Amino acid sequence: MEKKILILCTGNSCRSQIAEGYMRHFAKNKAVVYSAGVETHGVNPKAVFIMKEDGIDISNHTSNNIDEYTNIDFDFVITVCDNAKERCPFFPTKAQKFHYNFPDPAKAAGTDVEIEEQFRTVRELIKDYCRDFAAKNLA
Repeated sequence: MEKKILILCTGNSCRSQIAEGYMRHFAKNKAVVYSAGVETHGVNPKAVFIMKEDGIDISNHTSNNIDEYTNIDFDFVITVCDNAKERCPFFPTKAQKFHYNFPDPAKAAGTDVEIEEQFRTVRELIKDYCRDFAAKNLA
């Protein structure tokens, strides 16, 4: 039976989009994966670029608000930033909640090369987290 996973961030533009891409990849057919934000900021083009480098296409993802998913009975809700954890609405479901505060690559500063490197660093952290999560919770 497929599990339902929601990945929640502040603006649903970087971290939650990257996590959705990897979670879908590692979960395969064992889960339906959604991502949302407590706000919507649009999908960050650098997140799309950095994921494409690793063979995962998130160019068709949309930035969604948490309110769009209140009628879904999630099995897991994963917050990927402290702000989303603090602002996460109450879900009247049996969902297990998980949290990991990933650095925000959208706040990266420096040259384009330095910013891309910060995106790659966060991408690898999220990739490892999603791989481990899927192995432990979707086996």
